[in-house]
Order: sequence, then C-alpha cells, then structure tokens
Amino acid sequence: MKILVTGGAGFIGSHLCEKLIDSGSKIICVDNFDEFYEPAIKEDNISDLAAKDFELYRSDICDPVSMEEIFSKSSIDMVIHMAAKAGVRPSIKEPLLYERVNIRGTINLLECCRRHNVSKFIFASSSSVYGGNEKLPFSEEDRVDFPISPYAATKKAGELICHTYNSLYKISVFCFRFFTVYGPRQRPEMAIHKFTRKILNGEDVEIYGDGSSSRDYTYIDDVISGIMNSIEKIKGFEIINLGNSSTVKLLDLVKLVEAAAGRKARVRFTRTQPGEVFMTYANIRKAKKMLEYLPKTNIGEGVAKFIEWYKVKQKEGLFDE
Repeated sequence: MKILVTGGAGFIGSHLCEKLIDSGSKIICVDNFDEFYEPAIKEDNISDLAAKDFELYRSDICDPVSMEEIFSKSSIDMVIHMAAKAGVRPSIKEPLLYERVNIRGTINLLECCRRHNVSKFIFASSSSVYGGNEKLPFSEEDRVDFPISPYAATKKAGELICHTYNSLYKISVFCFRFFTVYGPRQRPEMAIHKFTRKILNGEDVEIYGDGSSSRDYTYIDDVISGIMNSIEKIKGFEIINLGNSSTVKLLDLVKLVEAAAGRKARVRFTRTQPGEVFMTYANIRKAKKMLEYLPKTNIGEGVAKFIEWYKVKQKEGLFDE
C-alpha cells in the first residue's frame, strides 16, 4: 500500500511513518519543515528513514500546484493528514494563518483525493474541540460547538469538511481526536518537553493558574497502535477519541518529571492562559470496540522514557540550551 503522510517529519507523523514502513507500506511524506520549532529537530526525526521505502517532498499542503503534482505522479492508496499549525496560544495571535493551514490545507488535500480517486483519509483532530465541556469523560457524541481557541475551531472545521467530502464523494474518513500525545520527539513547546528542559537547565518552570488543571496524557506508542489498527478498517465517516482515559494534574506532572530527571523544579506560578481548557479526559470505549485500542503506558513510565530520549539528544547537541 502506498500512503501519503502529511506532516510526516513531525512528532506523531515520524513515528507513524516508521511503523507503516515496518508493516510493509510505501510512504510518501509531505512536510514543509515549518519554523514553528527548529527544523533540525524534524530532520533528526526522519534521519533513519532515508534508506527505507520513504519518499520525502519538502512541500506545503496549502500549495495546490505542488500537491497536484505529487498526487499526479504517485499512485496513492490513502492519505493520513497529520500536518497542521499546532498550539492553542499561538493560534490566538495568528488566527488567519491557522485558518489557512488547518482549513484550506485540508480542503486542498481532499480535493486532490477527489480528483485522483483516493478513497481513504485519516484526519488528525484534537481533544481541544471539546472546549470547556463539563460532561466527563469526553465522548464522541458530545456537542463540540463551543471551541475556545482558533486552533480548536479549525480542528472542528476540519472534521466538518471531512464529513462533507464523505457525504459528497464517498471518501471514507476517520477523524482521530488526540489527547495530549507525549513521548520521544514531542514538540519543544509542549509541557513535558518544556518542563524537562527547564528542570535540567535549572530554569524556572512556569505553572499557569494554580496547577490544578489536568490533562489526559497519551503515550506516542499507544496512539500509533490506534492508528495502525484502523488502516484496514476505514469505511464511512467516524470520529474516534485516542486518549489514555486518565487525568494528571499539572503540579503532579511536574513532580513526575522531577522524579524521572532526578532534580527539583523551581516553580513559578503565573496567570491562566486564554484559550486553554481546564481538563481533558477521553472516553475511549469507541476506540476499544472498533480498533481493539488499549493504551498500555502509564504516565510515570512514559515520562521516564521521554527524559531518557531527551538526555541522549541533548548530548548529541540537537537542542539549543
């Protein structure tokens, strides 16, 4: 099977490309190496893939000409769309950029699928679409009409666009709502990566609010297993949560990073950030039923694995300290 993976040099995308190649798939990776964080990190993510069945295009999903060229010369069986402008707080500062990439970029890909008869599509959505929902845990049947950040709104819009193309053109789509994925290669601005860096460097760790907010942290291997289990099952239109289905408070997360790093954090409290939800918590019954999804990595084990990876990459000079 030949699979086009957008954002394939990123955190989740690079892990997914590795697993797909191991399973026998041929990968066409599209990534523009956006400077949201240091492109050298993405280069490192895919450094072991160059000698494998892996074709890389340094292209922008928003460029219809380059996307049409890739689809025209490749016999693509399926698209896994991981590329996006990520992050809640940056989306508040640059909403038009997030609209361009996350909405128009997605439409551009779906149009290519329509023109080239690609009938299977996976869309990377986010738990942020649940907004401030108070019903817990978050279920796929819950209303998600009240996003509280442009990023969340664009992910909700992406789901709606996918549904439209399923309805009009019978492109089968699975939309996965990811719940705070972490592990080796996690983006530098995300909490576990940022806390690790600051604790190891003896810098202040900023805590937004009083530290009682919580997240459903999901280890990368568990998320990849959910996606892999879906490849042969994509039919119709489905929205599926991929989370760990347990929550960890922010201050407890700091303690876990301290324990794994072997150092104490210098904690500094600051105001709650706009657009951030207080809690995420995934109901994963649907993923269990449809995909035999069963997360195996607890947060303590996962944080330790991340810090082990981080220290190796720090010694290699990957991160600017």
